[in-house]
Amino acid sequence: MHTLSLSPLDPDFVQDPYTAYDRARVAGPVVFWKEYDMYAAFDAATVQALLRDRRLGREKPPHLVQPTADHLRDWDRVEATSMLDMEPPRHTRLRSLVLRAFTSRRIRDLSPDIEAVSAELLASLPRDSFDLIPAFCTQLPVRIIARLLGVPEEMSDDLLRWSNAMVAMYQAGRTRDIEEAANQASADFTDFLTSYINKRRNDPRDDLITQLIAAEENGEKLSTEELIGTCILLLNAGHEATVHSLGNAVKCLLEHKTPTAALAPDAIAATVEELLRFDPPLHMFTRFAYEDIQLGDITLPKDAQIALILGAAGRDPALYDTPDRFDPARRAKPHAAFGGGLHFCVGAPLARLELQIALPALFAHMPNMQLAEQPFYANAYHFHKLDRLMINPRF
Repeated sequence: MHTLSLSPLDPDFVQDPYTAYDRARVAGPVVFWKEYDMYAAFDAATVQALLRDRRLGREKPPHLVQPTADHLRDWDRVEATSMLDMEPPRHTRLRSLVLRAFTSRRIRDLSPDIEAVSAELLASLPRDSFDLIPAFCTQLPVRIIARLLGVPEEMSDDLLRWSNAMVAMYQAGRTRDIEEAANQASADFTDFLTSYINKRRNDPRDDLITQLIAAEENGEKLSTEELIGTCILLLNAGHEATVHSLGNAVKCLLEHKTPTAALAPDAIAATVEELLRFDPPLHMFTRFAYEDIQLGDITLPKDAQIALILGAAGRDPALYDTPDRFDPARRAKPHAAFGGGLHFCVGAPLARLELQIALPALFAHMPNMQLAEQPFYANAYHFHKLDRLMINPRF
């Protein structure tokens, strides 16, 4: 078996992980990633198969669970109720209850809100060079998720601050300072949601929190702890994915001088799928083996962890012709940007809708915009996101 020695903090890798993925895919497709001390799969077939293989799961085997550190107790309390790290039957129960509230109709009904918030943000953009990430890419999804949950939009800055602190826990190079900030954010977020959920129990509204409170299956409802964990997961995952999908997408469209026809109503859905394939915001999704699993010439041992490299799967030449070429007219094929199987991203329809509405609106508002400087990706693997995106609007 090939051993991959590659730091996720290496500047060249941060700016261009795809070249390294190509080398690893040829050597593998499954290799042992030394710096992560785990196996990793880089080809689309293996990634897609393992996302759906019930012999693996997100939930850590009980005998591998370590006692919680004192400085991470609030963080761990939230994580314990996150369906992202659960397997059936707990995952089945929680996800089915969430989907009773997080319906496709509720997502579709957000279209006017996405259009209105996009228009408001675009109208307030500077006329000189500015950073699009905080001005537009960040504000749109956090305000939409606040409306969806029913949380006051004036809480957006707090939601954003808490989310950023918590999501940093998944990045390479995690430090004690990051852990303490995430724990404090978890405590603050939990305190706010506890109070807010109690208000909604006595004053129901037409929002997702009220729907989650009411959701019931076989006589079971979500506990307050599960409600809190679910709301935090929906905000953190939905916000992080859309912010950086938008940023990566605008960079890609501008660098490739993409014709406006690719953003037309009859083309935008295909363009969004190609953008998500070409440069997705989440590159790694890990799973544990619950039994020995044969992967070609390699045996993945029971209890071993394996990284499924979603970003590499989207550039696999076995599935896509000229995979390193951005082609909005490419015939659509399934990609792994939102994961797959039981843990397929529950917010994927909302992320797609936001991209399909926001990108045409942005380019219609600034049809002559250009990059004001070379964009650089943040040192935040396993996320692939821009530090900033300086735009010259050229009105």
